[in-house]
Amino acid sequence: MRGSPRPAGSTFGVVIIPTTRRLQTVVSRRCLPGHRHRRKAAGGGRREATGRTRHPTPYGERPIARARRAKAQELVACLVAEGRVRLADPDDDEVAEWRRVVDYAKRHGLEPQGKRIEKAHFGAHGLEIFLTEGPHPNSRSQRPKDDTSVVPVPTRLGSLHRAVAALRDDEGRLLIPPVLRRRSLLILQALAAEAMRRGQEVREGRSYFSRRDGGVDVVGGGFTCTVTVRQEFPQSTNPERSARLVVELGHGRSSRPSRWRDRKDRVLEDALGVILGEIEERALEDAQRRESEERARDEREVRWRAAMAKAKERAVRDQLAEVLHEEARRWREAAE
Repeated sequence: MRGSPRPAGSTFGVVIIPTTRRLQTVVSRRCLPGHRHRRKAAGGGRREATGRTRHPTPYGERPIARARRAKAQELVACLVAEGRVRLADPDDDEVAEWRRVVDYAKRHGLEPQGKRIEKAHFGAHGLEIFLTEGPHPNSRSQRPKDDTSVVPVPTRLGSLHRAVAALRDDEGRLLIPPVLRRRSLLILQALAAEAMRRGQEVREGRSYFSRRDGGVDVVGGGFTCTVTVRQEFPQSTNPERSARLVVELGHGRSSRPSRWRDRKDRVLEDALGVILGEIEERALEDAQRRESEERARDEREVRWRAAMAKAKERAVRDQLAEVLHEEARRWREAAE
């Protein structure tokens, strides 16, 4: 007996068309995971004795796996050639499929040597996928160190920071299971309280990408960093995987660590001190960058003023030479 027919327009085949300087991405839907056909042998589901042993098809040779590998290879080729892929206004299903394609490329070693694939917000609702240098943010080297300060996490949603309270009351944001939503709010409250204790300001997050996301903005020294929390595997039917959360830091395409996840040997609550330390490091780098830019701007101003002074001096000399030349001409005419 066959399963229910696939709805029209329901896979995710990705066709990436590079143009002169941009990539136009056309996303069609055909084989979303979950729409798998099941077949039963004739005779009430009983298998007929054929004398042959039937071996299951390896995952890598199944149609969905082959299609995803092709999309991942095409994505990597476009990233190597163009540097980035941008989607202007994808819906949640498109974002989920792109994440699966990127995860496939990472798990199967398709990333170029010495680089990794990252995702970031683009515009108000866009998604940008790009290549960056350095180790993966979730590598062992980025795990919390023993001397990292422990950030206390509350056990009740009481006396919340106004930015966290606004997110709690917003029924259109952080659309994940209630247990995970509560835990996410507790994590954000812990981050907000510790950030304020360290002299930073916490504001309501504005740059959300998906309705499944929720977060706050941490501001310090003129630098703003968006902290977002979301369910890592919302489509998973595995209870352990579907219960995992991920925290991401926004602001640019820095090669610094930007993502922390729940794992078997650690939970996000253990990494909050590292996350706040990373925000402080980014704020310091931003201040140094602004100082360097201001110093370069001052140096350009000094060079410009020096060049203008030389130009004026040259103009005065040229004008004086012209006056002397004209006086000499007049003396010659008078002498004749």
